[in-house]
Amino acid sequence: MSLDNEMFRIEMVMAAAPGAGQLDDSSLMFMLFWFLFIMLSFFFYPMLGQRMQLINVLRDIDRKLYRLKVMRDDVRTRTISAIKQNGSNESEEEIGKKLDVLLDYFYISPESMDPYGIVYKLEHILEIGENRFEDQVASLVKTEDRDKLKTLTNLVEVARAMNVIYRVVRHYYLLGRKTANYFIALQIQMQLPMIMELAEAYRQASYAFYNGQPIGDGAGVLVAAKFAREINAVTVDDGIKDTVIMRGEFEGRRIYVVRARGPGGTVGRPGEAVKKVIETEGRVDLVVTIDAALKLEGEETGKVAEGVGVAIGGPGIDKFKIETVAKDRGVPLYAYVIFQSIGEAITPMKESIAKASDIILTKVKETIRKNVPENGTVIVAGIGNTVGIGM
Repeated sequence: MSLDNEMFRIEMVMAAAPGAGQLDDSSLMFMLFWFLFIMLSFFFYPMLGQRMQLINVLRDIDRKLYRLKVMRDDVRTRTISAIKQNGSNESEEEIGKKLDVLLDYFYISPESMDPYGIVYKLEHILEIGENRFEDQVASLVKTEDRDKLKTLTNLVEVARAMNVIYRVVRHYYLLGRKTANYFIALQIQMQLPMIMELAEAYRQASYAFYNGQPIGDGAGVLVAAKFAREINAVTVDDGIKDTVIMRGEFEGRRIYVVRARGPGGTVGRPGEAVKKVIETEGRVDLVVTIDAALKLEGEETGKVAEGVGVAIGGPGIDKFKIETVAKDRGVPLYAYVIFQSIGEAITPMKESIAKASDIILTKVKETIRKNVPENGTVIVAGIGNTVGIGM
């Protein structure tokens, strides 16, 4: 049998096999389908995957935004209740409308293109804004109690801060949904854990101001108050707004204690007070400032640390004034801080923070004994909010 005849016979057998042609066609179609699927995936899968991720991110933000709204409304309701308790004769709806105006209150920073003199420009704007804000809060109530009015003003400021947080988160949520921009939504989602922690701290702070309880930020004022009581200091000047200057003696040294007036919620003007004492006395051997400080994650609440400089937060006006006059007069600047989180600083004071104030008071006394000669002059400035901390 020749080779050609054998090949012809094999081809005929294969052609006669049932379904042989159909099997080849279906395999080819199957391969073609998968090839097209893989090619299309390269083009459409990234967009589809990003779209699904955007939906999940927006859903997560939406849930937290709802929680923020509940927290904001809770603080707003508590603020209206406090206003009613302080003698307002208006209905809750009328109070709510007036309160909403205060919740949108804002400050415009001075122009910083030419930085010369910007500190005093900022001070001027903040003083005007603070005075006007307090006047508007006072118009809502019928109380003559200065301390209650100060604390109520702090409560309204807490409500205002909660309103700002809610508005900002809502803005980025709606912007991300409107533009279908995954990265805009992702930015706010990454920050939401810290934002929610801060919002919860403000919610807890509203309870403290509503009930007039001391907060963690008042640790420095608490140290000053304890020291003033120990040395039987008496008020020698209360002409600076919301601030008192007291004088006493400690082991032959003249001590000036500077603090905000309590027990209403205020931080006073410690920078102006310290500056006034230094300029009046002429010679001051030491300035000690005591304040709360933001701890790092993993650090213990109530931890005490000491250093040099001016321990004052905020916009920097008081710090600038003390640093300037101390540099001109050659006055050493010592500082003590009590570590706590941002939440602990604006919520009712913890026991560990209160105990830390006693530790700092002991350290301040040791510092005075070691660095100030007898007949010397020392300024001890307790920095912080005085809500719940009396004279």
